[in-house]
Amino acid sequence: MNRLCYISRNYRGVNSAGNKAKTDYERILRDMGATNLGLETTFSTSQVVSFVRNLMGIIRMSHKVQSGDVILLQYPVKKYFSLICRIAHKRGAKTVALIHDLGCMRRKKLTEQQEIRRLMHADAVIASNAVMMQWLEEKGYTKPLDYLGLHDYLSDSEPRTPKQHTPLKVVYAGTLAVRKNAFLMDMAAQVSNYELVIYGKHKGLPRLKGNGRIKVNPFLSADTFIREVEGDFGLVWDGDSLNTCSGHFGEYLRWNTPHKVSFYIRAGLPMIVWRQSAVAPIVEQEGIGLCIDSIEELNHLLPSITPQQLSEMRQRVSIVCSRMAKGEYLKEAVSRILQTLNIEH
Repeated sequence: MNRLCYISRNYRGVNSAGNKAKTDYERILRDMGATNLGLETTFSTSQVVSFVRNLMGIIRMSHKVQSGDVILLQYPVKKYFSLICRIAHKRGAKTVALIHDLGCMRRKKLTEQQEIRRLMHADAVIASNAVMMQWLEEKGYTKPLDYLGLHDYLSDSEPRTPKQHTPLKVVYAGTLAVRKNAFLMDMAAQVSNYELVIYGKHKGLPRLKGNGRIKVNPFLSADTFIREVEGDFGLVWDGDSLNTCSGHFGEYLRWNTPHKVSFYIRAGLPMIVWRQSAVAPIVEQEGIGLCIDSIEELNHLLPSITPQQLSEMRQRVSIVCSRMAKGEYLKEAVSRILQTLNIEH
């Protein structure tokens, strides 16, 4: 039997979506019997501590990795991805990259060609979703590929028993900043046939004000949100336009699976997503929400949703929620990629 392995690291907090996902996947890997080749997981905001512990973890990995091991790497791995792959291959092990973010898309720090060349150091890749997997193939990644679909989401909290509101409540939660979600300031002016409930530090959008149809709430921790939020839909939208998702953050939705989708599902909320986003096919196939081209559609779309339709969406959300609470999306993707690599675990 081959060992499934991972390399734990220091995390500078778990409030960010990326770190929450990565720490969840470490827990799921442990549940799968995977071996940690690095140091124990730690949480320190110090850059020095983070650098030293992460480097020490890689040094430890170089001594602990064995021939036949398969190391799952949560990508990107900063400066060390190519180095880890070379060490693993030298010791007769394989590496699989689980993609959280692509630098050429989100931060534009790599060209597409540089990103593909870097990923080619791995023996296989698990993309965020089917759209990203196809993009990787088109851009020249030639090794085995699979995809996650949705992020798993672990939490001890459970959502409250849902009730339908009149008018319907649309929830938006997250970091509020002009560069990411300026659309909320324009959205606030045109909400009429539903209520918009926002959770976040609204100083990032100083012109955002509440009114009869809009309520701006302080930031809530993830577990508190899951336990306490009252709403009918969770909105996944980025950029400065009501008619399309724009800018780096908005365009990135075409390829990436936002962790926010799983966050809403874990809170029992069906989704409203951009029709051109990578998660739209999943939302439609699973029946867990609505796909729209423009925010302006909501004023006439939401009043047409019947109690039965909303109840059916919530039931389907509950099924997906149960799967991600057990880590099934990662477990199934890892199982498939190991089969593709002809590796028995």
